[in-house]
Amino acid sequence: MTTITLADWLQSPEILIGASEQKRLTTAALTDVTHQADEVDFLLYELDRATVVEDAALPADVVRLNSIVRYKARNGAERTVKLVLPGDHGRDASFRLAATSMHGAALLGLRPGQILSWMGPDGSADQVEVVQVANSSGNTPKRSPVTC
Repeated sequence: MTTITLADWLQSPEILIGASEQKRLTTAALTDVTHQADEVDFLLYELDRATVVEDAALPADVVRLNSIVRYKARNGAERTVKLVLPGDHGRDASFRLAATSMHGAALLGLRPGQILSWMGPDGSADQVEVVQVANSSGNTPKRSPVTC
């Protein structure tokens, strides 16, 4: 069993969540019956500690719903996934990761280079490190047309 140090726990990075996404994720957590209660509790904990910002103020490299994320797990394995709501998880499950899963909840709000460590429900330590994030251009704020 791998242990997690108090230093790892206390150094949890600040996470950012867009206001509208925070509402969607909270609703998903409270209505998701496909995941265990411990996973949903972890997502709610992460949402509670997140700094909520206006959607337009969310930096482009923050992990959010529909982000394509390359990350490393504690065991060193790298994985590339699209972070989705549980209802979207069924399609091509090998590439999609539900935001209500432990790794999905841990990735939310992180940026490349950030690491989040936590204790799993069984007492084992887990960790994710964000390597790269890609978000669609649809996440950028819309600008008013310029008239000349």
